[in-house]
Formats: sequence, structure tokens, C-alpha cells
Amino acid sequence: QVHLVESGGGLVQAGGSLRLSCFVSGGAFSDFVVAWFRQTPGKEREVVGVNWSGGSADYAESVKGRFTISRDNAKNTLYLQMNSLKPEDTAVYYCGARDVWRGLSTRASDYSYWGQGTQVTVST
Repeated sequence: QVHLVESGGGLVQAGGSLRLSCFVSGGAFSDFVVAWFRQTPGKEREVVGVNWSGGSADYAESVKGRFTISRDNAKNTLYLQMNSLKPEDTAVYYCGARDVWRGLSTRASDYSYWGQGTQVTVST
């Protein structure tokens, strides 16, 4: 059974940085496309960035140049380095995974496996 666990959220001032981690178990890490999403109350879950075993990543326009996704296959872990944080980045951040053979997607509904989420709060 595939299981995802996020960590690293917290409270940070605007302009600060945080690094989130997503540990994936229950399968070979390279068999998954893994993505970061975020969600605020009353809104749909939106993609932050998508990563696959090829090592590349796609990012939402709102975070390009500020957020970086990296992947450590040996640790089965995906990271989200968030710099120059803004109050509008405040959200619950989730990692999601889907089987790599299904291809890439930026839609939350296309992901089969989810973590419990970690809260990121950026204060002014």
C-alpha cells in the first residue's frame, strides 16, 4: 500500500524560507510521478509543481523562481524548497503520487495517493 507523509510546515515571516519533505513508501519511488499541491479553505487544490523520475519539474506560474522541487531517490523523498515566501503562499500543502505509466498531470483528481498535508503560514 502506497503511503505518503509530509513534514516541514510551520509559521514563517514574509520573505522567509521553508523546506517541505514528502516521504513515499509502499512502492519503488521511481515508479511514481509525485507532485506538490496546496489548498486554502473554500478553494480547490491547486498544483505547485510536478516531478518525475527523469529529474525535471514543472511549476505553477505563481511560484516559478521562488520554489524548487528536488528528489532523493535513495531516500524515497521529494522536497519542496520555498524561498521568498509571501502571505498568499499560506495554505495546507499536500504531496500526491500517481503511477508513472499514467503520465504527468497537474490535476489533483488524477492523483491516487495523498499525504495528510502540512500547514504553511506566512505572516506579514
